[in-house]
Amino acid sequence: MADFPGGPKAFEICAKFCYGMTVTLNAYNVVAARCAAEYLEMTEDVDRGNLIFKIEVFLNSSIFRSWKDSIIVLQTTKSLLPWSEDLKIIGRCIDSIASKTSVDPANVSWSYTFNRKLAEADKIVEDGMKFREKIESVPKDWWVEDICELDIDLYKRVMIAVKSKGRMDGAVIGEALKTYAVRWLPDSIDALVSDAHTWRNKSLVETIICLLPTDKGMGCSCSFLLKLLKVAILVGTDETLKEELVKKISLKLHEACVSDLLIPAKSPQITIYDVELVQSIVSRFAIHEKCNWGSDVVDKNMKGTDNFILGSASLLNVGRLIDGYLAEIASDPNLTLSSFINLSTSIPDSARPIHDGLYKAIDIYLKEHPSLSKADRKKVCSLMDVKKLTMDASMHAAQNERLPLRVVVQVLFFEQVRTSASARSVKDHPRDTSRSTTNTDEECEKPAAENCKSLKNQMMSQMKLNEEFPTNGKLTKRNNKSSRSGVQLLPSRSRRIFDKLWAVGKGGHGENKSSETSGSSQSPTSMAPGDTKSSGSSSRQRRHSIS
Repeated sequence: MADFPGGPKAFEICAKFCYGMTVTLNAYNVVAARCAAEYLEMTEDVDRGNLIFKIEVFLNSSIFRSWKDSIIVLQTTKSLLPWSEDLKIIGRCIDSIASKTSVDPANVSWSYTFNRKLAEADKIVEDGMKFREKIESVPKDWWVEDICELDIDLYKRVMIAVKSKGRMDGAVIGEALKTYAVRWLPDSIDALVSDAHTWRNKSLVETIICLLPTDKGMGCSCSFLLKLLKVAILVGTDETLKEELVKKISLKLHEACVSDLLIPAKSPQITIYDVELVQSIVSRFAIHEKCNWGSDVVDKNMKGTDNFILGSASLLNVGRLIDGYLAEIASDPNLTLSSFINLSTSIPDSARPIHDGLYKAIDIYLKEHPSLSKADRKKVCSLMDVKKLTMDASMHAAQNERLPLRVVVQVLFFEQVRTSASARSVKDHPRDTSRSTTNTDEECEKPAAENCKSLKNQMMSQMKLNEEFPTNGKLTKRNNKSSRSGVQLLPSRSRRIFDKLWAVGKGGHGENKSSETSGSSQSPTSMAPGDTKSSGSSSRQRRHSIS
């Protein structure tokens, strides 16, 4: 009887029942016995109290009421298709499991995971401890590990049933999907794309993507979604599903870290990482932020107006994320200048109140691409606003031989203006040394309090250097220690420029010469410290730039 469901063991159970012998049923053999009885037509029409009736009573009164047995029975149904499906055993098991997942966790005592934790607590419990003290309360996701043993097709049906109940939080759904992915997806790339398991891994990833929560919170972390995207690309998932995944990632991009975005590029791309994909994600995020905060605000920020409006925390996080990502990919020799610039400008200006991270990325790119033309070096450096560099970054940039001369001039000039303003502030308010002219504006302090606090400390150290400058603008050396600090640290090119700018700043008539030396119409020559007439208004115009 080759087609007999359940094989010899199931036939033996039916035979023993016919001869009045004792039959032992459990979660492991009950489905086989039920299918065999159906095959042999052991119904009530033949005899009252026949095997089919007794097995159905056992299923309803015992198996489907048990969390553990329902999962075991569901696992055994796969080898008994299509019988188990036609007899609705699979559907009843799934409904039983889905119903129990929404039970109040305080009443749960049957979970595999929960019972394991209880057993571990029993081993280490000390005499006199109460039961409530030795274990934690049952979490909402108590059930996620228990169903991980199911095959992907059955797991999918269970999760669909759980979601259809409408009583499960999206975060718990996301945790269940993450747990299942960790349980079944291999760690190594070779195992992931091996011929023997490619189809299985592809099916698993596509199923998980389809099961992702659709609520606004989306349940899953951005890190998990990006890892899922990496796997989806490797196994060749359907483009529609990848597009859906990218859309979800863009909504949670502010939660990601740089390592999450390092997605290996595939042919025909020649870069190490898939920069185009990240560009697409960032562009989607920017569009989403534009809709949330209003087109007028974002457009204003993207045009780089003076009175920028500090974006949301998510926007600032993405700004830091992209600067960090740019620094990681900048060392790729195949990364084109256009790709670097496009990704850098894909976020609004308000996402970068400070340009230190962008400066670091630009510096790495210039170092790793020494063959760039002078025009290209100017183009990439134009991404950076020297007025938004901190003191440390400005000092580094002033000594950076890779930067174009125009950029170095701009850095030195702005630092000279900022230093002179700080010195005047100390002179005018000797008792209030904790404040700096460049960051007294409340509009600047509120959006970036931490950065301004750090900048104040840096300014205090710079103020000590200012004591070495006499009124005629020439450097003096009080001792060997002071002579080795401050401007003396600059290379010869930068020091000569700085000395010239200092002289220009002290003489109120040298503004045109300074502008000509810098070679940039953007140099703030009108804000020279010697111009006392407009020093107050100029200072206020500059304050936003260092936040």
